[in-house]
Order: sequence, then C-alpha cells, then structure tokens
Amino acid sequence: MREIRVFTNQPLTTGEEVTLDAMSSRHLATVLRLKSGDSISLFNGQGGEFFATVCECGSKRVTASVTHFTDIERESPLRIHLGIGMSRGDRMDWVIQKATEVGVTEITPLYTERTEVKLKGDRADKKLCHWQQVCISACEQAYRNRVPVIHPPITANQWLSSVEAEKKLVLHHRSQHSISELGEQQAASAALLIGPEGGLSAEEIKRAEEHNFMPLTIGPRVLRTETAPIVSISILQSLWGDFL
Repeated sequence: MREIRVFTNQPLTTGEEVTLDAMSSRHLATVLRLKSGDSISLFNGQGGEFFATVCECGSKRVTASVTHFTDIERESPLRIHLGIGMSRGDRMDWVIQKATEVGVTEITPLYTERTEVKLKGDRADKKLCHWQQVCISACEQAYRNRVPVIHPPITANQWLSSVEAEKKLVLHHRSQHSISELGEQQAASAALLIGPEGGLSAEEIKRAEEHNFMPLTIGPRVLRTETAPIVSISILQSLWGDFL
C-alpha cells in the first residue's frame, strides 16, 4: 500500500497523540477508508517526518499516536523564488501544484500590465488560503517535508524591487541568450520572473533588466504561462539543484 502522508500545522512529538483537522480527517476516513491501527506519516513543515498509528478514525475526527521520527531532508540545495503573473481559471492552481512538485521554495503571484485577474479583500484572502492548500497537497504527494511559502499578490514592480537572490532571471522568448548558458556558473538561490497570458510587456522586461534580471529563453517555442515555470524550474534544478 502506498504511504499515506498528511500535513498537520501543529507541533509533533514522539509518544504523543494528535488530532488532525477536519479536512484531513474527512479525506482519511471517507476517501481512503482508513481504520484504527493503520499507519500514516505526518509532517508539519519543520523538517523530517513522523510515523504514526491511527487510533480513532471518523469522518469528523481522526487521532493518531506518533511512534517515531525520521530526520530526512528532501529539499533541493537550490532555493527558487518564482514571481508569476496571475492567470485566469485554474492555471494558477496548476502552476502552484507543479512548481511545488519540482522544488520551488517561494511563489509570489504578480499583478502585471496584462494580468486580468483582480483580487481584493475577502476574495484575495480566500484565494491565498486555497493556493496554500494546493501547495500542501502537492507536498503530500511529492514527499516534501517543507512547504513552500505562497506570498500575497503584489505588483511586478514591488517584487522586482524587493526580491533577493544570487541569480535573477526573467523569461523572455525574444532573448538571444538561453537559460542553458548558465550551466558553467554556480548559484544557491534564484529569482525567476514569468509573465501571465500574453507575456510581460517590453516596459516590464526593461524594468526587470534595470533590477539586474537577466532575460533568457528556454528554446525556440513559446510556452504557455502554466508550462513555462515548470520547464524553467526543472532546468534550474538540473543546473544547480538536485535533478540528476
């Protein structure tokens, strides 16, 4: 049986019993149909994972006894902060899910000149919580024990002015330089800027360059806004991270 991994936002200690939140409880009891005595692994984003045995398993309440801890680290040595122009529909969910799977460290949704999504007040708060849950679910699936940070949406200019990284890169399909040219260099952190549908404007590319972002292409084809981050992050992980 596949290992069942559950994120819980609470302290975990060997020998203690924990109560999982309602969403996790419902999934374990009604979808996975776990029973008392079944084994699960827990993580809280602080590193490592805890193995536990289910004590009580109901649709509204699941408790588990923590049996032992494994100090295992699966994070890439490369820290990647993705600044991504917000997209319509479920494209942002897809980007966050897949970027988490391939090892992104932070994600900041951006308002750009061509961004059509507008989030304010309660809607913005709900969307941010939703994206964080998408990220957590991806960590459960991908065996990550540390959850990437999803920052509140800001403008592209704000992000350009504040983000810090050893390498700053902006995807620009008309650039004469390829991302593969970075192979001979070394970096422990990277900031990656990618636009929404329609891409970044010429003025936004110029502002990125003024903030020391290097315009790069990943090939002759123009990728969709939800595809480009995953391909780019995978290349960076191959160059400086833990992709073999």
